Amino acid sequence: MRRGLREIYPPTCVLCDALVTEDHALCPDCWRDAPFLSGLVCDQCGVPLPGQDDGPVRCDDCLTIARPWVRGRAALAYAGSGRAAVLALKHADRLDLALPAARWMLRAARPILRPGMLVVPVPVHRWRLLARRYNQAALLAHALGHVAGLDVLPDALERTRTTGTQDGKGHAARFANMEGSIRPHPRRGAGLAGRDVLVVDDVMTSGATFAACADAARAAGAASVSVLALARVTKDP
Repeated sequence: MRRGLREIYPPTCVLCDALVTEDHALCPDCWRDAPFLSGLVCDQCGVPLPGQDDGPVRCDDCLTIARPWVRGRAALAYAGSGRAAVLALKHADRLDLALPAARWMLRAARPILRPGMLVVPVPVHRWRLLARRYNQAALLAHALGHVAGLDVLPDALERTRTTGTQDGKGHAARFANMEGSIRPHPRRGAGLAGRDVLVVDDVMTSGATFAACADAARAAGAASVSVLALARVTKDP
């Protein structure tokens, strides 16, 4: 039956209608357009860096901005197929993208994963959740927990107020907008105590949202906090 279904419904690229050889895969064109982050990256935020250093290095931003987390990674640059995947997951109800995205994220995150790490998604405000019907960060967190064999606590953090879009805001305005907006959940937040926490989101730009989540996780007693994004906004060369 499975073979018959494959003949009727052959697997297609997760971002277009091109035929592929296996489920949840990219076609050659989309793969070439997918800006996977490899090589030397900032150990704290995952942004790509020039050079061939062997040891952990940090970018200029992470050397000047206090980051309340230990290490960070991202699977893709927010461009090309990376941007298309984020927008499709976030705005086009492409929930099926969570699993392949989680596999890409796992590949990027392997250097920062610790045994027994707890995966926690960036929370959305209840009004945003009501409008969108799902939290894309939670979908990624659940899928990552599945492929990595890690526990997931989807409601460990909560957003206390709407923060609107960060688009168009400068660096300082982004951090000011997020200040005090995320806290440990009054009941579920206790599950963060003593755990190495991996906070997951779809996109990282300035790091303001991750910083708010890391502060909240540390306030709840997390042993350490690291961050992981599907896509990383990078500066123009």
